[in-house]
Amino acid sequence: MNLENLIRENVKKLSPYSSARDEFEQFTKPMIYLDANENPFSNGMNRYPDPQQKELKAIIADRNNVPKDNVILGNGSDEVLDLIFRAFCEPNRDNIITLPPTYGMYGVLANINAIENREVLLNEAFQPNVDAILEAVDANTKIIFLCSPNNPTGNSFTDTAVIKILNQFKGFVVLDEAYIDFSKDESWLSVLKDFPNLIITQTLSKAYAMAGLRIGILYASKEIISVLNKIKPPYNINGLSQETAVKKLLQSTMPAQVKKIITERTKLVNALSKCKFVEKIYPSDANFILIKVDDANFRYQQFIDNGIVVRNRSTQPLCENCLRISVGTKEETEQIVELIKNFDDVKKSIVYR
Repeated sequence: MNLENLIRENVKKLSPYSSARDEFEQFTKPMIYLDANENPFSNGMNRYPDPQQKELKAIIADRNNVPKDNVILGNGSDEVLDLIFRAFCEPNRDNIITLPPTYGMYGVLANINAIENREVLLNEAFQPNVDAILEAVDANTKIIFLCSPNNPTGNSFTDTAVIKILNQFKGFVVLDEAYIDFSKDESWLSVLKDFPNLIITQTLSKAYAMAGLRIGILYASKEIISVLNKIKPPYNINGLSQETAVKKLLQSTMPAQVKKIITERTKLVNALSKCKFVEKIYPSDANFILIKVDDANFRYQQFIDNGIVVRNRSTQPLCENCLRISVGTKEETEQIVELIKNFDDVKKSIVYR
């Protein structure tokens, strides 16, 4: 992979915006700050936040045994994904490859950035069809998106498939690991340095229970991070989000919560496996379960009528009559387990009325 050949020409030429906090970085010292046109009256939030999120980034990098130079943070994963498009994809010329059914924002971001989205369906086992993916590649293919564990299917992709794509594709392979903490498989971060075209995204929204803070993480080579930093908005993560994330990461509650979620996932799978209206339960390495039911629209409304909101994924390829159910607390699992015991009888009474 030749990185220079993949960067958009306008990005190569641009000079990044330099904020006041970029030019004077020691802004935690007791100085008189008259450089950023801020309101001088202190209320805890009157100063601009650290544009590089150094404290938060250091904690994340240390936890994952990755150098800080290999990390960039965004206002949710969607922002770091968008940065990849804007840095490397030329509008109305380049294309990407996505593997439906998968996370819908890849396609949305492609449309926003005027990039062709070439869809190559997963196979019946929800695994990448590697040969078909590589056949879809041409000279203008910049990115292949792999979501593993995948949303909405919940399964992880095989190492063989991922490695083959990494080795044979000369553009970027974006591996979305939003749900990796719930998986039995290890993150691909341990081999990041071995694949210069590998970009890994993670989030604090799922296992770390910070969806409201909107903090996404992107790991890549120092060279790729340098390009993305050129176009990153200067203050993309607000001060409250940075402070709160630092405090919560230091509390280290994530492993215990993940363990509980996996326990409740098992309970939910066991309960659903006894229901006649459930035709198939797909294996999950995530904090949700995808199930195929007899009538997704009807069952979705059944859940709604009983005060439980699930996701109807029937409109997605290969997901006809499928519902996605997030794993809740012990009390929420108990409630849903009791509820679904009566779902079969309710369906019968309506059908034969």
